[in-house]
Amino acid sequence: MSFLSKLFGSSTIKEPEKMTNVKLAVVFYSMGGTNYQLAKWAEEGAKETGAEVKILKVQELAPQSVIEGNEVWKATVDATKDVPVVTSDDIEWADAIIFSVPTRFGNMPSQMKQFLDTQGGLWASGKTVNKVVSAMTSAQNPHGGQEATLLSLYTSMMHWGAIIATPGYTDPVIFGAGGNPYGTSVTVDQDGKMIEDVQAAVKHQAKRTVQVAEWVKKGNQ
Repeated sequence: MSFLSKLFGSSTIKEPEKMTNVKLAVVFYSMGGTNYQLAKWAEEGAKETGAEVKILKVQELAPQSVIEGNEVWKATVDATKDVPVVTSDDIEWADAIIFSVPTRFGNMPSQMKQFLDTQGGLWASGKTVNKVVSAMTSAQNPHGGQEATLLSLYTSMMHWGAIIATPGYTDPVIFGAGGNPYGTSVTVDQDGKMIEDVQAAVKHQAKRTVQVAEWVKKGNQ
């Protein structure tokens, strides 16, 4: 019997039932467009469960002159110009949050860190407690800090009192996407193309996050 057969048995994990009362915020930062695409796939997966979804970006902090000098970066800024910038109100609204960020030296980008660092008011009032959270990332090589980036973000979530819902190995699509149990991660080549096929893994992670949030909400009723 193969490892996958032992792990999953004769069938894969059950799809979550249709839900209508979970509110999910998908919060991303993207310079080259990869994490924006991951966020859109997460939105699609969550909506398939019936969740109410907001897709949101963190505020860009880089100088406009720097962005203008990079064609790919400028194109991403233009492509996401109509996406709302996330606020504390969005975090308070959400039952669950999926973060999607590129890696920066094995850590989250400063744009995302700045946003998290300004949520002290919510944290102090207990409004981050029991939020169900999950995260995704990308890098230009498979060992460029993908897992470390997710762990750095999850460290902040532990301080929030959030409930971290990783994909683990809950479905074979995780292995097809590279097998990262901490969250979907993808390698991007020099042309900005994703090397691994992660769409199914992203959607599964989104559905699992919504499912865990549904359990939490039912437990609080």
